[in-house]
Amino acid sequence: MGIPLPPYYFTLFLLLFISFNNVGHRNLVFADDALIEAQCHNAEVPETCKKCVKSYPRSQSADKVGIAAIIITCLSNKAMTLINNMTTLASGARDKNLKVALRGCEKGFYYAKTNLIAAMNRLKGKEYDRTNLLVKQALEEEFVCKMKVEALRFNFPSSVTFDMGVYEELSTAVMRIVDRFV
Repeated sequence: MGIPLPPYYFTLFLLLFISFNNVGHRNLVFADDALIEAQCHNAEVPETCKKCVKSYPRSQSADKVGIAAIIITCLSNKAMTLINNMTTLASGARDKNLKVALRGCEKGFYYAKTNLIAAMNRLKGKEYDRTNLLVKQALEEEFVCKMKVEALRFNFPSSVTFDMGVYEELSTAVMRIVDRFV
């Protein structure tokens, strides 16, 4: 006759047994990393793409379309950052023409954010050509902003220039990824 153990010992033993038996199944994560790597590989700057995708906890379970959706979410967040940047810059601008141009940038990034929301809906509806068109239109707002502000011989602060560069890189990345869906 053995010593009777409380029932929770059996549960604890079972959990430990399951934990040790599943140690060898970590390759599922590596497979997902491989998918992220493959999808971001054709981006002009794969590191920016991978950093965006891996910043989302659910990226490890995302398929190709899910990865594109994550990048569009990153883009949308970056558009919001740029809206805030333009608002701040415009409020501090002394030159009237510069203030008008920066307010135009702010409106342009609001429009871009609207396009990115629509792009996400088109992506979910498997309308990939329309998705890319909307992302491209959102990217054009950034180019127009830069062109108008640079024409006034104003240099954006380095943090804004960096954010704009990431915005461009993510836009290009998602368009290249979505192009491979069709």
